[in-house]
Amino acid sequence: MKKAVFLDRDGVINHDHGYTSHPDKFDFIDGVFEACQRFIDQGYIIVVVTNQSGIARGYYTETDFQHLTEWMLAQFAEHGVDIAGVYHCPHHPVSGKGDYLTNCDCRKPEPGMLLQAAKELDINLAESIIIGDNPTDILAGRKAGLKQCILIDEQGNKTKNAKADAAFPSLAQVQFFNQ
Repeated sequence: MKKAVFLDRDGVINHDHGYTSHPDKFDFIDGVFEACQRFIDQGYIIVVVTNQSGIARGYYTETDFQHLTEWMLAQFAEHGVDIAGVYHCPHHPVSGKGDYLTNCDCRKPEPGMLLQAAKELDINLAESIIIGDNPTDILAGRKAGLKQCILIDEQGNKTKNAKADAAFPSLAQVQFFNQ
């Protein structure tokens, strides 16, 4: 079984401008490619897990999301970084429209995306890590039984979420513990 670093997208990989749906609004955070390569060199695969309530709200479509994802993956590939998978939740329990209005098990803080990735990609969750910028990311990691849950916080302050194992100002500065 593989071990994975699960990354939230908006706020971890790219600057969160709110409901990002097109490459011209997608700004990679400095050091992301190098950090991901470092994780791969440490024996992890990279998996992106992202809530996308903009789909549920009707701001953009699943096709828009897929096009942006293909573009993002191409940028990673150009930097020599292989992303093993991208999982997204298009639902919202309050603001969703039509079939997207649902309280699902894939929207973080629920662990559904992590569990699906583990099944499809043969991931050992107990040896895996999640890195996110919201308490929902940390809670999803806890519910999935991950080894470490790391918070991205501009001040590197884990008081934003006491359930986090550590906090760092950016992905580029993340260090894993107890490897």
